[in-house]
Amino acid sequence: MASETFDSLVLQAKEAIELKDWEMARPVLQQALSIKSDLPDLHYNLATVCFQLEDLSAAAFHFKEVTRLDPLRAGAYINLGAVLNLLDRLDEAIDMLRRGLQLDPHRAEGYYNLGLVHRRKGQKDMAIQAYREAVRVNPRMADAHYNMANLFMDKEQYGQATAAYKQALQLRPNWDRAKQGYARAKDLLDASSATHSAIASQPPPPMPEFGKSTTPPKKLDPDRMVDPIMHGQLLNNLHRATIESENYSRHFVKLLESEIEPAIKELSSCLLHPSSATNDLGQCVSKFEKAMNSMRGLQRELQSTMERIRTIGDQLIES
Repeated sequence: MASETFDSLVLQAKEAIELKDWEMARPVLQQALSIKSDLPDLHYNLATVCFQLEDLSAAAFHFKEVTRLDPLRAGAYINLGAVLNLLDRLDEAIDMLRRGLQLDPHRAEGYYNLGLVHRRKGQKDMAIQAYREAVRVNPRMADAHYNMANLFMDKEQYGQATAAYKQALQLRPNWDRAKQGYARAKDLLDASSATHSAIASQPPPPMPEFGKSTTPPKKLDPDRMVDPIMHGQLLNNLHRATIESENYSRHFVKLLESEIEPAIKELSSCLLHPSSATNDLGQCVSKFEKAMNSMRGLQRELQSTMERIRTIGDQLIES
């Protein structure tokens, strides 16, 4: 009689699950488990029903029971990992997902869920690798392509993002979010390419040709001595010019770090992310040109000082 009751409960639960009547299926499965509590399939089905009813704690409990009763069932570990992720138990989720993938490395959904957890932990590269594994196992997993594209966008790798969005759209052509992502990635890729082309097309500012002379270098007399009295003024001028050149060189490096580099970054950001830019394009270009003019001015001063040093050196040699 008990056997007939148990079989009847299992049949009722099966019919309720097929009809997606989760509210009906849950008490029937619970009653069946009160008769036979050591059947992993009953726990698996009840875990699935609890998940559909958004009772995540109960779903996690029953999936865990499946892993206890049937330690080689890869799907139970993967589903448990997915539920633990939703419960914010991220480290446990990773452990369960990896365990399931060790048992069955051909479960694309396992890699997919692993990607979800790694992204939540801020581990973007690991998440990308997990999604790559998911689409390797199942190239038609559009969500994995889409999520991977979003991560490439976060990393400002617009070419790879464009390709991943395109893969997602090939599988789901009418996916609005993927269309929007693709359009934005394409725009940013084009803007980035234009910025790099513009920078590359500009000739670098002329660098000072320190000590350049059209006359052949003069030979020094190895026995010649510099007389502090006779050459005192020249030596003093040489000392001051050397200090000036050192100061200009120091200012030149500081200008590169404090003005040129930030101006380039701001200009690039304005082109790539116009909606979040603090200044408009005209202001960014003006700031960049101002920084470049300052650098050219310093170059001229440095070159002039080096010419003075060369001239003083010639005068010392000739005196």
